Amino acid sequence: MPATATRARRRPVMFAAAVATATVMAAAALATAPGAAAASVPLTGYELSWGIKESYRTYVTGPYTKGTFTASDGASQADGNGVFTFTDGQGTYDSTNHTLHLAFKGTLVSESPVHGFKRVMSDFQYDSATGILTADLTADGGPTQRDVPFAEVAAPTGSDMSGLATTLTTEAGTFLGGSNYAGAAGDPLSVVKKPGTTSPSPSPSEPETTSPEPTSPPTSSASPSESETGNPSTSPKPSDSASQSAEPTASTSPSASTAPAPSKGDIADGRLTWGVKDSFRGYVVGPVAKGRITASGGASQASGNGAFTFADATGVYDTEAGTLSAAFKGSVNFKGHQGEGEGGGYGLDLTLDNVRAGLDGGSGKLTADVTSLGEKSPNVVLADLKAGSTKLSAKNDVITVNDVTATLTEAGAKAFGGFYDKGTALDPVNLSVALTKDAELPSGNGTSGGGSGTGGTGTSGGTGGTGGTGGTGTGGTGSTTGGIGSTTGGIGGSMAATGSDVPVGALGAAAAATVAVGAGVLYALRRRRDTQA
Repeated sequence: MPATATRARRRPVMFAAAVATATVMAAAALATAPGAAAASVPLTGYELSWGIKESYRTYVTGPYTKGTFTASDGASQADGNGVFTFTDGQGTYDSTNHTLHLAFKGTLVSESPVHGFKRVMSDFQYDSATGILTADLTADGGPTQRDVPFAEVAAPTGSDMSGLATTLTTEAGTFLGGSNYAGAAGDPLSVVKKPGTTSPSPSPSEPETTSPEPTSPPTSSASPSESETGNPSTSPKPSDSASQSAEPTASTSPSASTAPAPSKGDIADGRLTWGVKDSFRGYVVGPVAKGRITASGGASQASGNGAFTFADATGVYDTEAGTLSAAFKGSVNFKGHQGEGEGGGYGLDLTLDNVRAGLDGGSGKLTADVTSLGEKSPNVVLADLKAGSTKLSAKNDVITVNDVTATLTEAGAKAFGGFYDKGTALDPVNLSVALTKDAELPSGNGTSGGGSGTGGTGTSGGTGGTGGTGGTGTGGTGSTTGGIGSTTGGIGGSMAATGSDVPVGALGAAAAATVAVGAGVLYALRRRRDTQA
């Protein structure tokens, strides 16, 4: 088991309240029967609810994968491809250190005959002392690996253990079939006491009058070897946006200008950093699309299939009115699903350029010209924007607005061929604009590692399933799923729900044909050939 599974993590004394209802009978026994050690209290009747990762669930059941989830032996799944619940949690509570360890019943199987994978997960165990969720894992009929670290779980901060943030481990990324999952934010996890159950009283023991404060300092989650889509970022990662970069700070060097810029005027320079959507980048260069991403014309891509930066901003601003309108140079092209034979065409050929961002009172739009399979659609509003503040302020003649929420519009959903539904969260937007020609833009702005302008050669994610030796041995034929597991963010969409409303956009005629002949038959045949090769 890796070091992350053995590191002790500090838990506040208030954590004792998280199991108060489960140990009320035990506490009474402890208070009246002196003579025994008061360290371990048995627990029963707990439930664990966790969805692993929403995009993974959508990928498995989407129209291209045509997979299923089967929950049994005490596990269940919520309606609408929802989260999973594992029952009959039993374990112990350490009343000295205020930690618990619980093991849960239930088996979960995700499989797809089309993509040729079968993943079995069982015996989930949660240890609050280490902050690790483990499971027994079996990939494609191979040997079962026991107690594999599957997710790092955030420490409870109050009196309950609901909605705890999770981060998928490297082992989880290998098992799920895409290294892009390693270090990605998983779904929130909850551990609750099932109503109507009681924990047995422990043997009589002398209670401690005071609980000693844990002396171990907090330990941060281990940084995974590669984050979702391979873009290094902080851990745990933000949900469905693993490509967020560290927030830049405005330059401390004073502007060469002798006077501050006026409250409104023309933008002298600037840049915008946006990853579009990390799962889409992972899909394009993954083993199914086997594509590539190319940034050009002033745009660049961060290393590790990271976010894109568009430069040389022009436009206008008004800090008093809280408005900004900027256009940026550069284009990004996504290609994938190349046809058979030499010089075969691409089923996915999508270019975004002339990217523009506008804010007014903290809200706005992200617009671009979209070219799909040679057909250009100008001025497509891809996303609705929402900044953290309604105001705009300049420091050293630079306006910087980071972590702007981007939500896919209906027009944007069509541009991406129905991969994602309207309302899907896209990667956040970071932008900085200089108000004078001498103003210095902040360094970084989400472009850590720079970028060669290319997002990958199609190998990223394709080796995800082959790395399962050593730690977990669960790689097996995981490469048949590889990076496409990352793609999903909403691959099902309206196509999965109805099989109609054929999108015209990123996949163009290829996507329409795929849906028309059975939601994935064309790609499924290709995948079978790849799997058998």
